[in-house]
Amino acid sequence: MKKSIILFLTLCTFLSCSIPKDENLLGVSIRLTNVSQYDFKNITVDTSTGITPFEDIDAGESTDYQVFELAYRYAFIELEIDGETFTIQPIDYVGETPLENRLYTYQINANDSPDQYGRLTLTLIED
Repeated sequence: MKKSIILFLTLCTFLSCSIPKDENLLGVSIRLTNVSQYDFKNITVDTSTGITPFEDIDAGESTDYQVFELAYRYAFIELEIDGETFTIQPIDYVGETPLENRLYTYQINANDSPDQYGRLTLTLIED
């Protein structure tokens, strides 16, 4: 009986020590993934709280996560492809719900358009 109680208490202690839940993150954690055939350089992102620079991303690669105080399902993103600047420019965030404190990926794709505002697309992925 004594062994059963010790085993039970040990098991309870072990199970209570777990990896922190996403809700305990200090903010919204976002990384960028380049799903296009082009390399992205000089990337900046503004989720509505100021411009944040990101590392360059080669085609098919992802950045590390960065923590944002506030973010939405889309954001202002500016980057360069072969020396030309392309932009995702939100009009506003009216009616949008802020993202919860979790891990997300902004998946960025680029088409062949030469239009500064029409070449990039963004898809939000909840990790």
